[in-house]
Amino acid sequence: MTKPLKIAFVKARWHAPIVDQTQIGFEEEMQKAERRCDVKEIHVPGALEMPLVAKKLAETGKYDGIVCAALVVNGGIYRHEFVAQAVVDGLVRAGMDTGVPVYSVSLTPHEFQETPDHIEFYTKHFVKKGAEAARAVLAMDAIEY
Repeated sequence: MTKPLKIAFVKARWHAPIVDQTQIGFEEEMQKAERRCDVKEIHVPGALEMPLVAKKLAETGKYDGIVCAALVVNGGIYRHEFVAQAVVDGLVRAGMDTGVPVYSVSLTPHEFQETPDHIEFYTKHFVKKGAEAARAVLAMDAIEY
């Protein structure tokens, strides 16, 4: 029997009802794949905190992977593209520095408004992205080094 994967699931709290769908999609996909997975859920204030937390979690040696989810939107104060790039760069660096795969489900829509249509679309989209993250975790776990 294959040992369960140990995954840390880091989720930003901005737009939490939408972002939380990522973990739902992830866990559903793992069940479909019949792969046992122990998930530790970690909440962070926003996307910018994810790289540091991902690196610290990876450094513990307890996890087979770290999945990070956030919805980075244009809040009018600074360009959300800058934030999204910093987050992705930091997540990649955390994985490279530790040797533990770090997966980004950090989405940056060009425009996001808190309207029923946008909320519904992104809520469903995050479920899909969570399933994609699960497939990436499974693919990386299958690689023999």
